[in-house]
Amino acid sequence: MPRPLRLPTVIALATALGACSTSQGAPAPIAVARPQIAPEVLRRYAAVTDEPFPVEAVDPRDLKARNVRQLVDVPSKEPPGTLVVDPYKRFLYLVMEGGKAMRYAVGVGKAGFEFTGKATVARKAAWPRWTPTPDMIRLDPARNGRWAGGMPGGNRNPLGARALYLFKDGKDTLYRIHGTTEPWSIGEAVSSGCIRMLNQDVIDLHRRIPTGTKVVVLGSRGTVHAARPKAPETTGSLGNGVSSGPKPDDGLDHAGLDSLSRSASEAPEPPAYDGKASDDGL
Repeated sequence: MPRPLRLPTVIALATALGACSTSQGAPAPIAVARPQIAPEVLRRYAAVTDEPFPVEAVDPRDLKARNVRQLVDVPSKEPPGTLVVDPYKRFLYLVMEGGKAMRYAVGVGKAGFEFTGKATVARKAAWPRWTPTPDMIRLDPARNGRWAGGMPGGNRNPLGARALYLFKDGKDTLYRIHGTTEPWSIGEAVSSGCIRMLNQDVIDLHRRIPTGTKVVVLGSRGTVHAARPKAPETTGSLGNGVSSGPKPDDGLDHAGLDSLSRSASEAPEPPAYDGKASDDGL
């Protein structure tokens, strides 16, 4: 017959078992080190406080490195001051002196793929008015129907802090480069809109270019690795999109555009905006 365990022995066993169960528990969470961000990049996407409406800060850690505004090498035959939009690679370039360009990441809506060719920035607007299209109202009347007559500019307006209106041969192409209230969409293909930018970036671009700026929008053959096999049909005044013929002569070195450097430097900041909002009635 086995001998009963004495009390000291029972206490010792309980202590040992308790130690085992503790050691086998869930490990303590380990803090994940986040990458260090250069101070100038943090300043680039800080909250903007000298506007008529608040512009919230964007944490660059939440952006892919490729989507941070930066000065890059871009061999282009276009003169300085030209905007080059590549909707398939989700970049917009402001051509500068010395083979450089300011590169901005963009989000591209459906309308952003329905436009190729050359146009002109005929109008610039700060805190522009937004009017949903009939299709947007039909598809989501609860959300968009109330704005059938237009939504005034503001921090909840889908066009964001700035908008550039592109015209061709004196006619509105209905193509817009504008800010966004959805910073997570930058660098992505989105359901609606044209070319959207972070509000901090579109404010920067708006300051740098004058009305009359030339814009070149690349089609699927204008970029080395197109996101789609062919360009969709156009719905505006720019013709029928990209043809099956040879690559268009748009003055750009497309092979060079595909091998852009990623320098983290930036051109000097231009003067601040004067603080007046615009109501474009669109």
